[in-house]
Amino acid sequence: MEESNQNEIQIQIRTLTGESIILHITPSATVQHLKLLLNNSFPPATNSPNFHLFFKGNKLQLHDEIGSYIIQSGEFLVLIPFAKKELTQSDKPDSVFSSPNVACNASTSNLADTMWSSIMEDLSELRETAEKIDDNNVSNLERNKERTVEVEIKRGLGSEKEIELPYHLIFNTLDCTNESALGESNCEVFSKVLESVNCLSDLPLGHCKLFKRACLTKRTSGNDGGRVTCLCPPWLKTVVKSFAFVNIFSAFLHLQGRKVTTSLLEEGLDQFSKFGVKLGLHEMKHLSLLCPHLVSFVDDIEKASFGDVIIVVNHSTSNEDQIEDPKRARKSLYISKIVSTLKRRDSSFRKYLGWAFEQIQFEIGDEMNVRISFEELLAAVEDCDFTRKGNKSKRVKRSSTSSRPDMDHFGCHDTKSLMAVDMVEHLKKGIGSEGQIVHIEDICARKAIYSEIPAELSEKTRSALKYIGVSKMYNHQAESIQASLLGKNVVVATMTSSGKSLCYNLPVLEELFENSSSCALYIFPTKALAQDQLRSLLHMTKEFDVDLNIGIYDGDTSHSERTWLRDNSRLLITNPDMLHISILPHHRLFSRILSNLRFLVIDETHTYKGAFGCHTALILRRLRRLCSHVYGAVPSFIFSTATSANPHEHSMELANLPKVELFQKDGSPSARKLFILWNPVLRPKTIFNKARFAMDNDELADESANFVRSSPIVDVSRLLAEMVQHGLRCIAFCKSRKLCELVLSYAREILQETAPHLLDSICAYRGGYIAEERRKIESAFFGGKICGVAATNALELGIDVGEIDVTLHLGFPGSIASLWQQAGRGGRRARPSLAIYVAFGGPLDQYFMNNPRKLFERPIECCHIDSQNKQVLEQHLVCAAHEHPLSVQYDEQYFGACLESCLNSLKDRGYLCPDLSDSSRIWNYIGPEKLPSHAINIRAIETVRYSVIDQKKNEVLEEIEESKAFFQVYEGAVYLRQGKTYLVEKLDLSSKTAFCKEADLKYYTKTRDYTDIHVIGGNIAYPVIDSTMFTKTNVRANACQVATTWFGFYRIWRGSNQIIDAVDLALPQYSYESQAVWVPVPQSIKEAVVKQNYDFRGGLHAASHAVLHVVPLHIVCNLSDLAPECPNPHDSRYYPERILIYDQNPGGSGISVQAQPHFSKFLTAALEVLTCCRCSAEVGCPNCVQSFACHEYNEVLHKDAAIMIIKGILDAEN
Repeated sequence: MEESNQNEIQIQIRTLTGESIILHITPSATVQHLKLLLNNSFPPATNSPNFHLFFKGNKLQLHDEIGSYIIQSGEFLVLIPFAKKELTQSDKPDSVFSSPNVACNASTSNLADTMWSSIMEDLSELRETAEKIDDNNVSNLERNKERTVEVEIKRGLGSEKEIELPYHLIFNTLDCTNESALGESNCEVFSKVLESVNCLSDLPLGHCKLFKRACLTKRTSGNDGGRVTCLCPPWLKTVVKSFAFVNIFSAFLHLQGRKVTTSLLEEGLDQFSKFGVKLGLHEMKHLSLLCPHLVSFVDDIEKASFGDVIIVVNHSTSNEDQIEDPKRARKSLYISKIVSTLKRRDSSFRKYLGWAFEQIQFEIGDEMNVRISFEELLAAVEDCDFTRKGNKSKRVKRSSTSSRPDMDHFGCHDTKSLMAVDMVEHLKKGIGSEGQIVHIEDICARKAIYSEIPAELSEKTRSALKYIGVSKMYNHQAESIQASLLGKNVVVATMTSSGKSLCYNLPVLEELFENSSSCALYIFPTKALAQDQLRSLLHMTKEFDVDLNIGIYDGDTSHSERTWLRDNSRLLITNPDMLHISILPHHRLFSRILSNLRFLVIDETHTYKGAFGCHTALILRRLRRLCSHVYGAVPSFIFSTATSANPHEHSMELANLPKVELFQKDGSPSARKLFILWNPVLRPKTIFNKARFAMDNDELADESANFVRSSPIVDVSRLLAEMVQHGLRCIAFCKSRKLCELVLSYAREILQETAPHLLDSICAYRGGYIAEERRKIESAFFGGKICGVAATNALELGIDVGEIDVTLHLGFPGSIASLWQQAGRGGRRARPSLAIYVAFGGPLDQYFMNNPRKLFERPIECCHIDSQNKQVLEQHLVCAAHEHPLSVQYDEQYFGACLESCLNSLKDRGYLCPDLSDSSRIWNYIGPEKLPSHAINIRAIETVRYSVIDQKKNEVLEEIEESKAFFQVYEGAVYLRQGKTYLVEKLDLSSKTAFCKEADLKYYTKTRDYTDIHVIGGNIAYPVIDSTMFTKTNVRANACQVATTWFGFYRIWRGSNQIIDAVDLALPQYSYESQAVWVPVPQSIKEAVVKQNYDFRGGLHAASHAVLHVVPLHIVCNLSDLAPECPNPHDSRYYPERILIYDQNPGGSGISVQAQPHFSKFLTAALEVLTCCRCSAEVGCPNCVQSFACHEYNEVLHKDAAIMIIKGILDAEN
């Protein structure tokens, strides 16, 4: 305590969890005055208004003056909250005011005695008051017999308050450095704790459960004079004390880093007996008989862990009993989590025994306690199997208090096989019986249209078809094959599973069979598709002696294999990345293949859009140019695509071809498909007991402040388990890697209850797994060993994984094309199928749930490519010049009319130099990079990755991209992989390695983070706007920095989503440079919006979305290339007053720069869209302000505010 000025002193107050505050107060002020100040200024006091102040272990009295305590410099007061019944002045006993003041110079007594006596003083006060109420109201019972028993009990016992054991104080009083089981000082603490635990009450210090039951059944009505309020027999009091002891003792040993063993338990009980409390090991074993779900004696040391069950190991070694360094040991679990576990155990124990007594008839003896023995209760418990019923009851109520999924039941236990179409009725009667199924779209079957096998095919090719069981073709197959054999460029755009691979395999094989020097190049967007096609080709050509030497040339190919393939392969399978960084820069090594290149196959063409499509288009131009200029080859193109609205135009632009023949009349059969829209049921918020929940923004309540939707993650897990259980092969598509792992984990929990033999038949499939593991999963799924997979969009493309009966879709995947691409995986091989779209609570999903026709009639999106994007074009011109000198005269046909201006720009920047001696003006590469293609990342693939290592097995589990690493691995993170949980113990930033160990954790973790867009071109990131700054708004295009900051994480119960802990983090910021186009919003517009009581931040967000929607109308681009600035609904920091969109790719793709001159047109078009849209919701709809690309799941949107903002900007502009 220090003098802050002449009249005030300075006092520091701390909490047990480390928060502190310094207050200035006059010495004459009372402790009560100080507490009022703390209530108004110190969050821990505000959040817990009932608290005591302690100084050196002594509690400060309310009416004492602050100056009466001698508090030296560096000393402080301790604030300790407690749960207390609110009392009126008249109800308070006199002893509250007559407690003697603590003398200024009083010596500090033993900490355990003083602190515990303070606690017990409050508890005794509550007991005395409760007894007063009992006395008064028992007589009221006599006078008012006509009232119901329920009312009598309520009045007689008073309202139930949480008068719990002060576990935080107990652990701060215990000496964890004592090497014996307990030690004398700790025995004193345990003795005082057990003095207060003497009854089977609703809470440790509440009303006796047996007395309440006796009152309810009118077995007692106050004939004891109103003084007896506990009917527990002596043996039951011993049981209650025994449980309280072993409960706290187990936590005490855990804090020391020791397990509970029989030897330590006996030693502790022996030491404890010297203080007059006679408990033995046999009492503890009685607990394990009575409550095996709470206390268990085991022989296996591996099973001993700190959780809801108290594990006692039946043996002990010197190593097991050794105490660890207490500071280190405490880190194994936070005190708050230990306390939560103790409270949960205690509550379960009391509820369980109370329920057991409710099932048994008992009498009250003369000694005023229940006439029933321990043996009788135990026999009754065993007869009724309360443990099993108790567990079932807990499962019903787990939505807010446990780690298990919030479900009333796991589902049926039947494993009878069902057809996909029969599953609908089964779901309606089972897990979908609460109205979750809001719409069923019945998509009718389509008959096949066959054609004869083209006569142009040779006998070898016909034999290959016969070998794979094909005797006739669909009409689109036959027609496209004939066109390809005539040398035409072809695009086949038919549905998933329509046999498109034959459309390119047969012409290619025919050419290779007939001409021994001809070669072909297959380009797939993913390695998995390449592997799948290799298997198919090898199977088709297995019976032939022709050496086609088919092989894959990608990043996984060894150097020896690469050399062999360059020299021998006639059908080379690769991807755009390898074409860009390996084949084209070293084209001389591939001269045999390029000189004889007859066919170029581009599969899954719809994936080549946006920035990636732009890069791929220029890579294909570079390839065509080399084939023509250097090797004299003009290959025919065959494009294959499933889901695109403009396949013809897209394919022509992708390869810069003058003519392409389109085949899109699908002749393949299509089985019946039932497409279900599943909306998780709305439940009253009251069932969640006002707990804090960690929901993704798209899981937030959508109907009312009083209701929230049950977890869609759990619903998908239940559906996945149900499908597998009934013999249906299923893929559950999830939007993120973590969602995949959560769905798998929950589904396995369900199968553990319903069909344990199927546990190993489901797995996860996502990015990040090493190549060998992914191939293994693909093979097991194709072979039928695995029946269900939780997958990201890695399985969206056409990998053949066998027959799929059901597809599940957790939330809208981001585009209509993706939804149909995923749903198309079901029903392969002409079997009827089922698709179920499970909605999150966000506006977009709920819009489709309420308007099914808007979903099923919505057209598939177009694929756009801007091959004239100057920024990207210049990058590839540098590469092209390095591969072969450029000429405007000969190369304008490949790179467009702006070629010459780009070449001059690159000359000024020192990359190219013209050869003036040549009449055609040749441009040579003179840049600094030896291989310029290596400096261009065509799809933002990150080279920096973090390795996740299992410490026990010393093996790499996964490699995570740097931008995603801190979302998944950090110290304390729960890392999920194939349904197993790992605890990340260390993150080494220097070696970029996360070390983890497998752990049975009932919670998961979620980062607390935010992303800022810092405009670099403007002087500061968030410009200060005032009414005079802009007389006319200016649209600006600037470089920007996109920065993500991680500042903490939550621990969250699995299933219930309840937050149990918030932890701070200190991690490096991840950022990348990009480009943005933006317009500031004048202050006058903001004031007008706020005056209308509109959400200004929601208006900015909605306006950004509306502008983003109309950009493709004026600039050739894909919506995935750009992103709007979206406010985090949980972030209360300053939000920039601007409309901003930016390039999503690191380094920028040049689209924002192109957008600047057109931004006024964007605003006008966006305003027209908003005003013409007839939706009435404040949050709009997907046709106006809801965006599939929103990173915050379309939270914080206000359509009317957006209209005002855009109108105001246009008025200022004009």
